Amino acid sequence: MVTSTESVSGQPNEDGQQSPLSLGTAAARNLSTTTKTPPQMQSITSRWLLRLLPWVQASGGAYRVNRRLSYQLGDGLVTFSNTGSTVRVVPGELCELPALRGFDDTTVLEGLAERFVQREYAAGDVIAEAGRPDDEVVLIAHGKVNKLGTGPYGEQTVLGVLAGGEHFGGQVLAEGRGSWEFTAKAVTPCTVLALPRESAQEVVDRSEALRSHLAQLRSGPQGAHNEDGESAVSVAAGHAGEPDLPGTFVDYELKPREYELSVAQTVLRVHSRVADLYNKPMDQTEQQLRLTIQELREEQERELVNNREFGLLHNADLRQRIHTRTGPPTPDDMDELLSLVWKEPGFFLAHPRAIAAFGRECSRRGLYPANVDVGGHQVPAWRGVPLFPCNKLPMSNQRTTSIMLMRTGEANQGVVGLHQTGIPDEYESGLSVRFMGINEKAVISYLVSTYYSAAVLVPDALAVLDDVQTGRES
Repeated sequence: MVTSTESVSGQPNEDGQQSPLSLGTAAARNLSTTTKTPPQMQSITSRWLLRLLPWVQASGGAYRVNRRLSYQLGDGLVTFSNTGSTVRVVPGELCELPALRGFDDTTVLEGLAERFVQREYAAGDVIAEAGRPDDEVVLIAHGKVNKLGTGPYGEQTVLGVLAGGEHFGGQVLAEGRGSWEFTAKAVTPCTVLALPRESAQEVVDRSEALRSHLAQLRSGPQGAHNEDGESAVSVAAGHAGEPDLPGTFVDYELKPREYELSVAQTVLRVHSRVADLYNKPMDQTEQQLRLTIQELREEQERELVNNREFGLLHNADLRQRIHTRTGPPTPDDMDELLSLVWKEPGFFLAHPRAIAAFGRECSRRGLYPANVDVGGHQVPAWRGVPLFPCNKLPMSNQRTTSIMLMRTGEANQGVVGLHQTGIPDEYESGLSVRFMGINEKAVISYLVSTYYSAAVLVPDALAVLDDVQTGRES
């Protein structure tokens, strides 16, 4: 009997080494069949956006979104330039102010831009105080500002958050003297540009075109509209007897937006010798194609989020963009986002780090949001609306990102994905693989293409929470 301390090898050979009693594993593996996995790829993600968007057939490669006629009521973002620490507003960007919308006299706009005064505020400083005269236009070049008001019981409440590019006090140009309806208080160090009423009036007095523009603005809106800016439809309600009923019609936009399908393409090359000989147990061409398609789908989702023409992050209406109140995404911020897409919200989409930051804020408040079941997956949710991860949402160097909330589907006037099926050499839905031939080096080429886009049917179908800080507190 051999004990645990005795050798299981044979007698020493001439070199003094123990000779083996059986075949070694290194030699034995030459006769064995290795178990292999298909090629793995770390960059493959769950791609929830592609799975959750309802896809609409865009025949002819275009999709036209017809809407009810709307009048522009919202405020745009103002762009700035800087030389060192000196900040200046781009003159043409002043047309984003409601009072100057549609005004195109560059000389007058330059005169206004030159009269803005740069000011610096520390966190906690008051920029404008409720009840005091509204005597200037204020543009926020950098930083974050809280709009504070008084609640029903006299307590202070946050009415909204303003950040870089936003502004207030535009009524100074178009209206008479009044007073601030809220207090503007710096949350972070802020750089603002202010245009005093007297300086603005100097430019108005010198420009007949600007006086005419402002007079037309004071005469009333460009058309009767509802609170969403859509052309009004006259309806009588609550009447008795036989009064004359109003006549009406629903006006449409004359130039509706059209979304053209975008494309992601690549040429897959496989040597004929590889395709012919090395196909057991896995087909080399199929595996090359599988991983190439995965990368195309990843790029498709990235474009649906970030493309400047049709990407959801850039196509959210400016009135549907808000900022976090303190930095990290809090339950209050998520509730504010839900208030913007309150008609059948579908799902949140956030960077995984943003989801983790939201979880920390919930834990800090002693809140533990429940999960919801989505196709067999347990997904975190807030107010019953699922929160899906998407690493395609950009993350800045300061570890800030955005969270999107959307309503989906044509029937709900929401967000839809666009594609075209039935294309030649279709391999998957909306994706084709075309044989391109074999060159003189015996390399086989395949053109792999996928066509896609996305459309926001009405502005309140999509909302974005910006400036979401994901870094942990020190």
